[in-house]
Order: sequence, then C-alpha cells, then structure tokens
Amino acid sequence: MRVGIGYDIHRLSPGRPLVLGGVAIASPAGLVGHSDGDALLHAACDALLGAAALGDIGEHFPDSDPAYDDIDSARLLTAALEKTRAAGFAPVNLDANILAEQPRLSPHKAAIRERVAQLLGLPVSRVSIKARTHEGLDAVGQGQAIAAQVVVLLEEAQP
Repeated sequence: MRVGIGYDIHRLSPGRPLVLGGVAIASPAGLVGHSDGDALLHAACDALLGAAALGDIGEHFPDSDPAYDDIDSARLLTAALEKTRAAGFAPVNLDANILAEQPRLSPHKAAIRERVAQLLGLPVSRVSIKARTHEGLDAVGQGQAIAAQVVVLLEEAQP
C-alpha cells in the first residue's frame, strides 16, 4: 500500500468556465490555468503520481508545453492513472477537500464524486468529496481562488 497527497490552487477570473472534478459548474468566474484549471483533478494527479513515486503533475504535463493549453484535466488524470498503473499500482480510494467560498458546492458534490470515481475506475463508495470554506481568510476566503487537497491510497496492481 502507498499513500499520496496532492494540493493545487488556482486564481478565479470572471468569464472563465468553472470546472471542478471534471464537472462544469455555473459561476460568474472560473479557474485560471494553462489547462482548464481544474484544481481538484490536478491535486488528484499529484496524489496518484506521488504515491507511485513518479514525480508531480508539472513534470509530466508542463505548463510550458502548448499541447496542454486549455486541455480537459480529465485527460491529465487519465494519463496520470495510466502512468500509475504502468508502475504497478491501482487506486483503492480517494478523499478530497475542495476549498472555496463561492459558488456553493453542496449541490455539485454528488456529480463530482461520481465523475471522479468514473475517471479512476472506482466504485462511488470509495470516493469522498468534501467542500470547505476559509471563513473569509486568505485568497480562498476572499473569493479570489479555489484550492483542493487530495489523498489517494494505492495498492499493488493484480497481474
């Protein structure tokens, strides 16, 4: 068994689409990033890659590479999962915190949970998505950014 942790944060910008966990969410502002800015899936990539001792998302999908410009982060997570499986590991479960003041994420948590489970090939019962605020503190708390924390458990893949 191996445990990996991932963290990501992106600034919010008016007029950009907001995507979290591969789910489009109606919002006046979206996350700024070289890709679609999906902080949750980026943190999940880092958790997978870290648990398998394969480095981090920036090493595999650098923001200096135009191939990743505006890419759907679900494609990045799929590629990170393939790299993890090639290293001999498979995910057991994922636990995530999304840190945001706005929009309210409660109505979207079930859809995000289902999408993340689908992307990882896990039963929904092995994926936990929680939403938290920062109580007005720092860039997240002031509504300027959204962050995500992810923990993943891997096991050796069965041949």
